[in-house]
Amino acid sequence: MTAASARAQDWAVPVVRGALALAATAAITFSQDHSPAMGLLVFGIWAVVAGVVVGALSLRFVADRTTRTVTLVSAIVTAVAGLLALTLPAGLPFFLTLVSAWAAITGFLELYLGLRGRGTDAGARDRLAAGVFTAVLAVLFVLLPPDSVTAVGFFGAYLAILGVYLVIGGLSQKWAAAPGRGESPAAGAATPGTEQS
Repeated sequence: MTAASARAQDWAVPVVRGALALAATAAITFSQDHSPAMGLLVFGIWAVVAGVVVGALSLRFVADRTTRTVTLVSAIVTAVAGLLALTLPAGLPFFLTLVSAWAAITGFLELYLGLRGRGTDAGARDRLAAGVFTAVLAVLFVLLPPDSVTAVGFFGAYLAILGVYLVIGGLSQKWAAAPGRGESPAAGAATPGTEQS
């Protein structure tokens, strides 16, 4: 796959990532159980699946080497956090600590990519927004009172906001890059980057 064709497929990563977040949101929304065990279970399954899938898609479709590397590191951190959530028996303090640490690390990485790609990367604005959402989640989990219903609820709300934003952003990126608006494919791929400035 050439760099140009990989760049044209960049939209797949946020769309799949957003869909996975929305699936986890549904699991929280339709469950009466908002215990730490439920929070760790949903976070763990979502994080492992999202980490593996997003990491694999990034290796295949993200053209920029630095973006691909940082996204892969973030995916590995996410998958490891998910494995910890699923394997370590723990309660609310562990849930709050694990999610806040994961959100701080991955939020920072996403903010870095968003700031780095402004003006040149069609997905930079979406990465920047996702980084802000994730950083806010980290702060909320540090400041939250020890209440599992609130914590799991905030995590579900985070996933819902992130999921909707990423799906819309990814599809917008796809449609903006699609030829057929009187542009060549190369021009279509270049246009979104110029919109960021």
